[in-house]
Amino acid sequence: MRRLPFVVSLLVVTLILASSAFATSVSMTYEGHGTQQHAGYPYYFSINGSTQYTALICDSYDNSIHLGESWRATVTPFLQGVGLFGATTSLDYKAAGLIFKSILAGSTSDGAGQWAIWGLFSKNAANNKTFFASGGAAVEQQFLALAATAKNGAFSGLFLYTPIPGTQTGTKGLPQEYIGYTAPVATPEPGSLMLMGTGLIVLAIMLRHKLDRMQLAEARPEKV
Repeated sequence: MRRLPFVVSLLVVTLILASSAFATSVSMTYEGHGTQQHAGYPYYFSINGSTQYTALICDSYDNSIHLGESWRATVTPFLQGVGLFGATTSLDYKAAGLIFKSILAGSTSDGAGQWAIWGLFSKNAANNKTFFASGGAAVEQQFLALAATAKNGAFSGLFLYTPIPGTQTGTKGLPQEYIGYTAPVATPEPGSLMLMGTGLIVLAIMLRHKLDRMQLAEARPEKV
């Protein structure tokens, strides 16, 4: 019982750390493209100084970056954040996420998928002749229809990297926003964490009350 305050503190810290895993901030440095230099996906980044580059896809055609530029970005799981173009629960963001997953699965070509995503958020991209020539226009319509009925589980593993204004090292405007993918691991949903936290708090209160009663009983003089 004497360890109760320590246990309660540990539980609180655990809940805080668990909740913080759903949104974080990272440092990004643009390291270039693959064989398709400056042709869209994949964009390669060093995240938090890592020498293992992360491949991301751009969704903001009208923004620009340059080789070696760095900035900070907020990273949020899909369906849980707000990006440059609104809530990630919007149909456009959902379609973009599904397109990216299709590219990763090899079902959609890099070029068509990249232009389709650009076209979702930019009139300039949607009016570009390459948007149609690459097949991006058709891909966009296909996945907008799929996104309308997609289950939340279809977006598992997708993350949005939204630039934080004023953190870029370059002299240009706001950097681009990106979508990434990390194979999901078994982690509790936010709702489950809240329920767990509520249960732990109730348990701590019950233990505290029991401790108070025991201390009160020990303090009473014995009858003779």
